[in-house]
Amino acid sequence: MSDSSNRLMPLSLSAPGVNLGAYISTVNQIPILTADQEKELAERYYYDQDLDAAKMLVMSHLRFVAHIARSYAGYGLPQGDLIQEGNLGLMKAVKRFDPNMGVRLVSFAVHWIKAEIHEYVIRNWRIVKIATTKAQRKLFFNLRSLKKSSKKLTLEEAKSIANDLNVTPEQVLEMEGRLTAYDAAFEAQGDDDDEGSTHLAPALYLEDNRYDPARLAEEEDYEEQSSSALHSAMDQLDDRSRNILQRRWLDDEKSTLHELAAEYNVSAERIRQLEKNAMEKIKVAMSSN
Repeated sequence: MSDSSNRLMPLSLSAPGVNLGAYISTVNQIPILTADQEKELAERYYYDQDLDAAKMLVMSHLRFVAHIARSYAGYGLPQGDLIQEGNLGLMKAVKRFDPNMGVRLVSFAVHWIKAEIHEYVIRNWRIVKIATTKAQRKLFFNLRSLKKSSKKLTLEEAKSIANDLNVTPEQVLEMEGRLTAYDAAFEAQGDDDDEGSTHLAPALYLEDNRYDPARLAEEEDYEEQSSSALHSAMDQLDDRSRNILQRRWLDDEKSTLHELAAEYNVSAERIRQLEKNAMEKIKVAMSSN
């Protein structure tokens, strides 16, 4: 790549959270690479691990990350943080990009950028997790755009959205409830003068049973019984199976399948089968106690 293009790259770039306006202005001034320039840089990094080439690939696509991050502004999260997460996705994409695939980096990177932003939104939009499965996440990020108004969904609207996203109407209504829920402080706020709301703080009416003597005794008894049942079940195994489980699950420094395979002169797959069979025997033995 020409030295002139390299000189157009900014010498320093502050984080988007420090001064978002200045950051956006700076990344928008970074030149967009031509297909040939991008291929040359990608090959330098892919074949020679040229970190300067990787840096130029990342820098030239920062404006694209900022553009994607703007589409997630409706979740009330800091735009700078969304951009930072998207930049992490971009760097992961550059690391995995194969210049021989015949596609531009921007087409390849969009998946990684959105994936990192999605994870950030899910982690931070609510204190309580609202979407844990793949289907829930798809529903979470599409429900807002599919709703025709801010009013509560009717059953017919829920059925229509469910059909579009290949989920059940019940899942749509459940996710809508999660989206419209709000986070409440566990303790009463110090500057809250409204007595009617202060006494509703969960800390004032949720009973703390952590140190209840009966509960502690019950938990201790359960742990003792579980430990005794486990040792009894382990004693029923043959020496090899018992040793495999001990070293795979119970030792502080756990052994790998390949380490055990080398020791017993069998394949790693055979060790995995022995481990699985031993676990099944342990479950049966413990359930019968």
